[in-house]
Amino acid sequence: MNTLSGILGISLIIWFWLDSARAREFAVAICTKACEHRDVQFLDQTVALRRLGISWTVNGIRLRRTYRFDFSEEGLARHSGHIIMVGTQLQEFSLGLPSSQDQ
Repeated sequence: MNTLSGILGISLIIWFWLDSARAREFAVAICTKACEHRDVQFLDQTVALRRLGISWTVNGIRLRRTYRFDFSEEGLARHSGHIIMVGTQLQEFSLGLPSSQDQ
């Protein structure tokens, strides 16, 4: 029984690591495209995990990850934005800037 528990525990850790890496790759791709669309520079080409939680969806329980990233409007100042992923699906993206419709 201990061997089965160990194998199950290791399998769960590997699944979590792979799922997190996949969600992070999606988040980086979304941030890259969104920053290009808004004509801002996506700094460091990376996102940082800020919060991890569980979310109920129509497809069942999914991990909800909130990432923070940095961007610059004209290369002078560093600003922070955030992206929320539920599983590998985008739930929310924010640069904290006025929408392009307001400009």
